[in-house]
Amino acid sequence: MTATSTQRAGENSIVIRRDFDATRKQLWDAWTQNDQIEQWFGPEGFSTRVEKNEVRIGGETLYVMIGPGGKEYPSKGTFRDVVPGRRIVTTDEFGDRIDEVIPNADLPQGMIATYSFEDRNGGSSLEIQIDHPTAEDKRKHEEMGVVAGWNSSLDKLEKHLAEVRP
Repeated sequence: MTATSTQRAGENSIVIRRDFDATRKQLWDAWTQNDQIEQWFGPEGFSTRVEKNEVRIGGETLYVMIGPGGKEYPSKGTFRDVVPGRRIVTTDEFGDRIDEVIPNADLPQGMIATYSFEDRNGGSSLEIQIDHPTAEDKRKHEEMGVVAGWNSSLDKLEKHLAEVRP
């Protein structure tokens, strides 16, 4: 199966969809297991350190993406809903140390990310929907390169899944 990626966007939302030549379970495991997340998460040229990943309602995440020059970009969230193998809803925020990397940045706030996992054509699909409280926050996020960044990260996920597939 050829991986595809599409984007459709509402006034305050960004949606990215990607098909994978992997089972939904393999995709879910790659998305939720720390050792696998660290193999693919982040755009090309970035690595990621998972400091916290409590996949349960009320649990927290803290990922640190490390850029090619060594700068660390923290992000955090709190799980609002988890349906194992099917859906994750989480807050999506910049981490506490982000001002050290991007001083005085006017960053989008209050984002909610929904990740939906489905069986599709012998493989699986992932839909990422990022909801912003305002169109202005969505615009800021797009200007930061969120769509290109996610698509680059999903390219890495596709390669990772090909490597772990039996």
